[in-house]
Amino acid sequence: MVLFLNMAATIRVASSSPSSSLIICYDYADDGSPSDYDTADLPSASKEVTVDEKEEDIEIRDALKRELLLLASVTDRGAFASKEERDIVIDLVAQLEALNPTRNPASHCEGEWDLCYSSTQFFRSSPFFQSIRVAVGDENKDMTENGFALHEQATMGSRVGRVRQIVTSDNKLISEVSLEVGTLPGIPISLQGTVVTTASLDVVSDKNWELQIENTKVTGSNIPFINMFMDDLQVELPVGDFYSTVMSGKVPVIPMTTFYVDEALRITRDIDENFFVFIRES
Repeated sequence: MVLFLNMAATIRVASSSPSSSLIICYDYADDGSPSDYDTADLPSASKEVTVDEKEEDIEIRDALKRELLLLASVTDRGAFASKEERDIVIDLVAQLEALNPTRNPASHCEGEWDLCYSSTQFFRSSPFFQSIRVAVGDENKDMTENGFALHEQATMGSRVGRVRQIVTSDNKLISEVSLEVGTLPGIPISLQGTVVTTASLDVVSDKNWELQIENTKVTGSNIPFINMFMDDLQVELPVGDFYSTVMSGKVPVIPMTTFYVDEALRITRDIDENFFVFIRES
């Protein structure tokens, strides 16, 4: 499309993608009249911006997100989803990923995110468990899956509360998993705490992260002496150093892929294509 105004603009839009590059080329006419500005102050001859020219895509995305968030709510983040509901969510997620509105999604995830749906156990969104999966390799994947299943069975009396990720501007991912362990014999209260894991984050492509775990700690215990002990000493387990020692200096590199992100929602997959849907807190 060519527009002839006081300055000519040539606009080329690729229609094969919902999000296109819009290239505008400026041609400034010179009528010989004196000017009260310097030509260096003019914008560059061309400018490229990202636009979403399909209004129907916006409407489709909004409808898909509403349905996804409704199912996430009624199934407790997927924990009690039926097979039919899980299949519906898989389809909704695939459609949203195909309609991702954000260029280079892996680079636009900074902020605080709450887990609202998981296609697997909630705790596997944490780099702590992802590092175990990567460390054992594909050849021992079944063993890891059995271990995670046993862990889930062993904590059946527990309740997973808030699951949160914080992606910082200095390339860190902080995972917080709040747990409430069932009452123990002779103790008329349940044990509470938040497992906090910190990992370094490297954006390696438009959709991909590589994480490396650094440390894990427990905060916010409801047992007074434990809480005081943890808060006073700030006990951290240097998990990264442990891996470096037992694995010949190699800390597992955790691949994570973000196929969809917008101002409110993020969909990230792990090495086994399990997906985690997060809503932005801030």
